[in-house]
Amino acid sequence: MTVSPAMMRYAAEIYRLQQDHEQVPLSLLSSEVDASAQAISTMVKRLNRNGYLIHEPYRGVRLTAAGERIAMPALRRHRLTEVFLVRVMKYDWATAHDLADTFERGINDEIEARMDELAGYPTRCPHGEPIPSKAGVMPEVRDEALTSVPSGSDCVVSRVRTHDLDKLRYIAEIGLTPGTPFHLLSCAPFKGPLRLEMKPHDHIVGYELSQSLWVEVTKRGEGNKLPPLKK
Repeated sequence: MTVSPAMMRYAAEIYRLQQDHEQVPLSLLSSEVDASAQAISTMVKRLNRNGYLIHEPYRGVRLTAAGERIAMPALRRHRLTEVFLVRVMKYDWATAHDLADTFERGINDEIEARMDELAGYPTRCPHGEPIPSKAGVMPEVRDEALTSVPSGSDCVVSRVRTHDLDKLRYIAEIGLTPGTPFHLLSCAPFKGPLRLEMKPHDHIVGYELSQSLWVEVTKRGEGNKLPPLKK
């Protein structure tokens, strides 16, 4: 069976969403691809019928191994387009995701190869997400949420996992883009703010924003040390 570009785009979006959801709710998929419930239902049935996903009513969908394979070309093209828009066309990284949704639909294999060359053969998108190879292999990324890292750790920003424009612009403003090293000085308890030591200025980052930051830990700390109890 011929896999249509629309099927690959839907599979790519499901792949992205299932990184944070065991089952991707159809309502969430609908909001992310900006399609009606009827359009979502039709595509889900089509993908399910051809063995690309499993749909559990009232829970959501998850790709099969075959579904993940057809998602890779669309993921590659989307993330490569984001890099091209930012590096070559000088667009703001905050708007790259939404722009790529429209821009990539007019790209063929020849243009994709040229964009790859002009962008310097990137392996990550501007937000740090890995770009699948031409062969459809997704590079392994070993990182973790900043909120799970103990204080005293040395870290490097790996991925910024949000498409919220205001959050992305603020993250860029304080210099926490992928590749930036910092030292996690302290983590306030009960989902309190985190204090980061970095150049040229230290920053205090709220817990909500920290949830969008994924990091590679180069030296793991011991966590906040509580004072001994007084007798």
